[in-house]
Amino acid sequence: MRALIAEDEFVGRKLLSTFLAPLFVIDVAVNGREAVEAYKLAFDEGDPYSLILMDIMMPEQDGLSALEEIRNYEKEKGMINHCKVVMTTALDDPKTVIRSFHDVEASAFIVKPVNRDKLYEELEKIGLMNK
Repeated sequence: MRALIAEDEFVGRKLLSTFLAPLFVIDVAVNGREAVEAYKLAFDEGDPYSLILMDIMMPEQDGLSALEEIRNYEKEKGMINHCKVVMTTALDDPKTVIRSFHDVEASAFIVKPVNRDKLYEELEKIGLMNK
């Protein structure tokens, strides 16, 4: 399986990469714009992502608008929520959580700091990891 980590902080990218390396082939993006470009490229190459870990607060394009663009692209291609997306954020804000699920159709939401056990638990819930 293939995963995209969209995170603007180096330490966050490194940590998430360490957690996912045993399970996925990993690509990284440092902002929402790059995440959308990477998603489209992977899809067009016929090797789409199974998972995106998307930080909400990033420069150039935030994670919520990037995911909205990705979901619209999937719909254009005739696929509905093909890729599982876990939103990550330092904000523990109920409005952001609701918007993540309702407006942009995220698969899961994790408040930072992300730890391996919590990440694996969420991956299991969304069907990307066996017990």
